[in-house]
Amino acid sequence: MNEDAILIRYAELAIKGRNRKKFERRLEKTIQQLLQHRFPQAATSRTFGRLYVELNGEDGAKVLEALRHVFGISSVSPVVRTANIEADIKEGAAAAISSAVNQGKRTFKVSCRRIDKKFPTGSQEMNQVIGKYVLQQFSELAVDVHHPDVELFVEIRQEGTSITGEKYKGAGGLPTGTGGRALLLLSGGIDSPVAGFEAMKRGVTLEAIHFHSPPYTSPQAKQKVEDLAAVLSEYGGPVKLHVVPFTEAQLAIHQQVPDNVEITVMRRFMLRMAEQLANAEDIKALISGESLGQVASQTLDSMYAINQVTSMPVLRPLITQDKLEITEKAREVGTYDISIRPFEDCCTIFLPADPKTKPNAEKVAYYESFLAIDDIVADAVERTEVRTIDGRTKQDKELEDLF
Repeated sequence: MNEDAILIRYAELAIKGRNRKKFERRLEKTIQQLLQHRFPQAATSRTFGRLYVELNGEDGAKVLEALRHVFGISSVSPVVRTANIEADIKEGAAAAISSAVNQGKRTFKVSCRRIDKKFPTGSQEMNQVIGKYVLQQFSELAVDVHHPDVELFVEIRQEGTSITGEKYKGAGGLPTGTGGRALLLLSGGIDSPVAGFEAMKRGVTLEAIHFHSPPYTSPQAKQKVEDLAAVLSEYGGPVKLHVVPFTEAQLAIHQQVPDNVEITVMRRFMLRMAEQLANAEDIKALISGESLGQVASQTLDSMYAINQVTSMPVLRPLITQDKLEITEKAREVGTYDISIRPFEDCCTIFLPADPKTKPNAEKVAYYESFLAIDDIVADAVERTEVRTIDGRTKQDKELEDLF
């Protein structure tokens, strides 16, 4: 009578109407890919509109934790299955609630559905039978039918009884791949990885682009970005990372344009390069970690001047969030400790003391006209390095090294 399956719930998919089946299939495919990669014995199954992961001997705690990172999943619960025998159901209910008791939960209620009408005891009576048995097994528990710490759901069907107790929050959002593909401008800072996370939560399949300026930026700065991409890949699958050599472009900008618009021009060049790479990959949007008013290059005037060089949509998921909100989300996602490593990215090189907060787009274009824009962009794009980052592979290797 072990926990031999995990029940998967999804909330937002329920409002998708005619498209719901498509979203459900995409979610199940994502889960299957995860299982095949890390838990090959486990498999998905469907029963009466419910989606389960059958453990088939895999470690339930590890599978459950991995599923909590999958976008599209609202919550997950371990499932205890028993035969349709009253004594077995009571024991199964006690087993399902035991971990919650060990974690200090002290109130519960039972919600039983008798779908198999051949079962001799009705739903309401089974609530009482199971509740009484659980109270006998755990003297520290009490019944609370309004606000219980744990709700035991018991479904008695023809093929057997399923019991769930603990409910663990999932990543929420929409399944990866249902929202198209976008290219994240991934620096080594706190903001851009969180922007990538928020985009993936809306179903976006993520690729990333990073601008590397050796020798002004170190190999450790590049490694930091790869580690950030690895964390994001644990939520949305492998991330293709494009590392653009930006030194020559940055030096040309520094030598030609006034200091106070240098950041604006630099970001315009980044968008040009990102757009070319995105078009080559058939990607429909760029993603930036900008937050309105956070720094000089993130005012509306600056964004307007920067956006003039691209016709591609630039998504800014963090546009209204403040630094405290973004930092808290970075901690939750798992990128914060990586982002604060003391290795600078190219955005901090040649940083002017007094950058313009209201750059004039026409003047910026005039300063740029003295640069060989097309040649600089084409050269950087041509020399871009590409690799696929999969944090799940690294995670598996770390587990292997322990044993």
